Amino acid sequence: MSRMAENILLIRLKAIGDVVLTLPAVNAVRENFPSAKITFLTSKENALFLQGFREVNEIIGLDRAALKSGNPLKVAPEFFGLLQKLRAGKFSLVVDFQGFGETAWLARLTGAPQRWGSIYSSGRAWAYTHGVPRNDNIHPADWHCSLLRQCGLKIGGIKNEFIPPPEALAGAQKFFAEQKLDAAKTTLYLQPFTSSPHKNWPLENYLALARHWHSLGAQIIFGGGPKDLAPMESARSEGFILAAGVSRWADIGLMQMSSLVVGGDTGFLHLAVAMGRRVLMLQQSVLYGSPHPLGHPEWSVTPDVSKSVPEISPAAVIAASERALDAR
Repeated sequence: MSRMAENILLIRLKAIGDVVLTLPAVNAVRENFPSAKITFLTSKENALFLQGFREVNEIIGLDRAALKSGNPLKVAPEFFGLLQKLRAGKFSLVVDFQGFGETAWLARLTGAPQRWGSIYSSGRAWAYTHGVPRNDNIHPADWHCSLLRQCGLKIGGIKNEFIPPPEALAGAQKFFAEQKLDAAKTTLYLQPFTSSPHKNWPLENYLALARHWHSLGAQIIFGGGPKDLAPMESARSEGFILAAGVSRWADIGLMQMSSLVVGGDTGFLHLAVAMGRRVLMLQQSVLYGSPHPLGHPEWSVTPDVSKSVPEISPAAVIAASERALDAR
């Protein structure tokens, strides 16, 4: 196998958290094929983050919005440009971690002699030379490694290591200087919003957490995307610092500089884990395939049985944050 697979394509389109959770599998591919060129095909909005995957040599960013626009002037150049890249890559092995109909077709269009895939539906097995039925009862990162193992690779210890480029830390240091923050002080980075409202812990609870730690002398940063600025205006009105809307790399750098990162089940929280940061992830459960902080299920804060994330008490999160900071 190692002689054959010198040019490898890995596929995982959306979303950033799902892409981040392929990182241990990417490292496992590298361990099995140390001299291979590894290319990663993902949605173009995730291409930036793939720069932190040390073992990836090339990134292909797919404009899925253009492909799905229905406008021939957008669809045709995107599709044929992608097809040219897939064919020109002369891939000897393709691994489709996603296993959707869209990615199954992309794997097949490469013409690679070996195509491995995660199968949600038996109707997609035709796209792969080796398809493995997906197991949703284990952590997604463990599943990606299991797929590789069932396709014949040797999987050693889990290596989950995201390496941000220097501009991430530089952007965060600039933000610290502008906001007159002290890098030596305890700093909490709070990310209140996720992509799914049902996964959100109420903002007023984050404010209660922020007030508690601010009263003890800690620095508080509220992070998020540009769309989160307006909903977090109440945090600004209380004097807390908002980083929502800074560049994605600066955002990552801010987590890198923080003592504790608190938020819901988001891609950025999984990135923080992969950077070796201490995290508290507020989520529904750590059972049945839930993507808890990889290697650290104890870093999750979950509600009581039959309750939901919004019902997690501020007291429970404050207590968990105290334990987390005491353990540093």
